[in-house]
Amino acid sequence: MTVRDEAGAASGALDELRRPVRGRITVAAGLQALATVLAVTPTVALVEIARRLLRDEGEPVWPLAWTAVGLLVARFALYASASLLAHLADADLAHLLRRRLTEHLSVLPLAWFAGGVSGRVRTIVQDDVADLHHAVAHARGDLASAIAGPVVVVGYLAWVSWPLALVTVALVAVAQTIRMRLAVRATEQRARIAAANTELTAAVLETVRGISVVKAFGGDRGGAPRFAAAAADYVDADEQAQQIFLRPRGVARATVAPATVVFVVTALGTAMVAAGWSEPVDLVAFALLGVGLFEQITPIYLAQELRETAQGAAERIGALLDEPASPAVEPARARPVGAPLTMELDDVRFGYDVRAAVAAAAAAVAAAAVVADADAAAQADAGGGSGGREVLRGISATLAPGTVTALVGPSGAGKSTLAMLLARFADPTGGAIRLGGVDLREIDRDELYRRVGFLLQDAVLLRRSIRANIALAVPTAGDEAVRAAARAAAIDERILALPRGYDTVVGEDAQLSGGEAQRIAIARTLLAGTPIVILDEATAFADPDSEAAIQDALAELAVGRTLLVIAHRLYTITEADQILVLDDGRLVERGRHDDLLAAGGRYARLWHAQNGEATVEAVPPGTVAPAGGPR
Repeated sequence: MTVRDEAGAASGALDELRRPVRGRITVAAGLQALATVLAVTPTVALVEIARRLLRDEGEPVWPLAWTAVGLLVARFALYASASLLAHLADADLAHLLRRRLTEHLSVLPLAWFAGGVSGRVRTIVQDDVADLHHAVAHARGDLASAIAGPVVVVGYLAWVSWPLALVTVALVAVAQTIRMRLAVRATEQRARIAAANTELTAAVLETVRGISVVKAFGGDRGGAPRFAAAAADYVDADEQAQQIFLRPRGVARATVAPATVVFVVTALGTAMVAAGWSEPVDLVAFALLGVGLFEQITPIYLAQELRETAQGAAERIGALLDEPASPAVEPARARPVGAPLTMELDDVRFGYDVRAAVAAAAAAVAAAAVVADADAAAQADAGGGSGGREVLRGISATLAPGTVTALVGPSGAGKSTLAMLLARFADPTGGAIRLGGVDLREIDRDELYRRVGFLLQDAVLLRRSIRANIALAVPTAGDEAVRAAARAAAIDERILALPRGYDTVVGEDAQLSGGEAQRIAIARTLLAGTPIVILDEATAFADPDSEAAIQDALAELAVGRTLLVIAHRLYTITEADQILVLDDGRLVERGRHDDLLAAGGRYARLWHAQNGEATVEAVPPGTVAPAGGPR
């Protein structure tokens, strides 16, 4: 794509985003252009009043004076109306775009969030939308003013004295030629300054985030060489820009400086008056209007950089809105979930890029906080398909209603990936997962998340009140229902002890410990009432006191529900109805704790390794032990 094509695409993206308010900003631009024209009329009236007074022919001057006053008042009214209309359009567009972006983010596949895109999303939703302000609220109005004002001024000056008008326009043309050449030369230098600024920002962040390392190992030897080099590069780029542009810019400004214009026009005008080609009063018009002609077209050039910024922002916003959403179930094709609510895994396979897998699993932790909320827990397709490494290989199992199934295995075995598939954060690339006999891909998202909830070891609480965090999945829940869930999660007394009780805003009014946050997450899951809960061992990083309280809350949560527990501490799942042992993406064992220990396979080795005991003879890897089964 050529530079011209890229510029056209950027301009098209900006125009597309402005479409909803295009009519209003066009009307506002028209009003502003008219206001600019009216702003010239008082000066014209003043010149004509002077002309009549100098002729001393008894022509009335008050009508001209009152006309000028009336037009000036009308100018203020038009300008205020244009500004109000344009800024209201800008506010409405910003609100509309942020709503569109938020809604679109909720239906993007989870894999899109892999790799740390939070900074990018924040920049687009907050900064890029704000960067459209000038393009929406000012650009068209300033352009209309920069055209209408000079056209009226030059037309009037040419009517007064076309030779003096030509001289005035020639001075402006010289300054404009210099300015245009500077604009061309500025492109490369501006890019260098932007690159230097980007590097400086990255170096500052790196230095601040790693300040402990810098202090510990850098010492007095200059522990932040990247920061020092980036700062020096930025200064060099800025100094070079000043050297390049200082002299030409000074020449341009001097050419159209008020003193220059007045001197040239007065000198030439005096000669013309002496020759009888002009009247002395004509010089007044040029002295008042000619000196401001250059400044009237300046907004066009001042706006160029802002327009480029807006075009870049529009491209990024458009690119995010164009990201393909997760495949949604059409309402007409959605199938109701049958009874009983049995979860079946039938030869489930899944593959994606390894790096995306790790990042997507981390993203699932954050998403899990709101999986019961249909908009926040968007269905996802982690991508990759057959093109990536297969990390789940033919998993078949059944989670019967009301039972506890534990999922164990070494790190990287595929436990978190399988859990994501069960909540349809991703779709299998082979086989199927069914709930109540219906493939998850055929179940409406809202209906699915009314039945499947997540509770992971990293409890994610939003920056809202504790009441709102607990009632996230059931916003209409009353205070008593919220408190009942908190009491069941053994966190009610702690909440009441906070400065504002249930109205305490997490992260503002109080900082909660990991165990307290986990019990609030359990209360949220209890209130949501999903019959199936996927639980990544919530006590993995808890201290002994918190662990006891969390275990009591989890016991309350397990009553009457189907649980899939991703277990790291094997002693916590010894009473599970069935234990599924994964290794390298395969289901290698299945059974109850005692039966699997007796089988001496992969589970037994994991158990003895955790308890510091000698291992027993193992069965060949890849063999599914038939011992036991769900009760």
